[in-house]
Amino acid sequence: MRKSTKIAIIVVIILIVVGIPISSYNNLVSLEQTANSASSNIDTQLQRRSDLIPNLVNTVKGYATQEKSIFTDIANARSRLSGATNIQDQADADNQLSSSLSRLLAIVENYPELKSNQNFRDLSVQLEGTENRIAIARQDYNTAVTNYNTKRRSFPSNIVSSLFGFQEKPLYKASEGSKEVPSVDFTK
Repeated sequence: MRKSTKIAIIVVIILIVVGIPISSYNNLVSLEQTANSASSNIDTQLQRRSDLIPNLVNTVKGYATQEKSIFTDIANARSRLSGATNIQDQADADNQLSSSLSRLLAIVENYPELKSNQNFRDLSVQLEGTENRIAIARQDYNTAVTNYNTKRRSFPSNIVSSLFGFQEKPLYKASEGSKEVPSVDFTK
């Protein structure tokens, strides 16, 4: 075998040995950043909803003065959401807030003059759009995390991920209580 052929074979082997880990590392970094970005998009949409809620609550307060507990529940849920430190705490607080908002919107049904109020209608439309954005952001996050976690566990990326400490990311999951229909009691 000629010397130049041996050198070429050695260069190809080195490129393969070095190239695969570098490619795997770069893919993992890219997928991790996509998941982080998707998580930030959830935060942005949740903040948008949190910013809308006080306006909606104040509009309803003027009509539904006897429904004070719902306003307290909403305030507590917003506070819990803003203090969430990880994705599961955020999901639990988000579900609590969604439940409280569902109860608030059910209360509105008892106040036809409120439903016809232009400010309330505008806020409701904005809130509905925000809820749709939140749902899409959650789906995008879960897709990004699934892609990242799959790549992280696939060969040969699993070797690179363990060497460089790429950790599994949790999916955005609804809390256990989110499957229950919120109760609304107008007798209080």
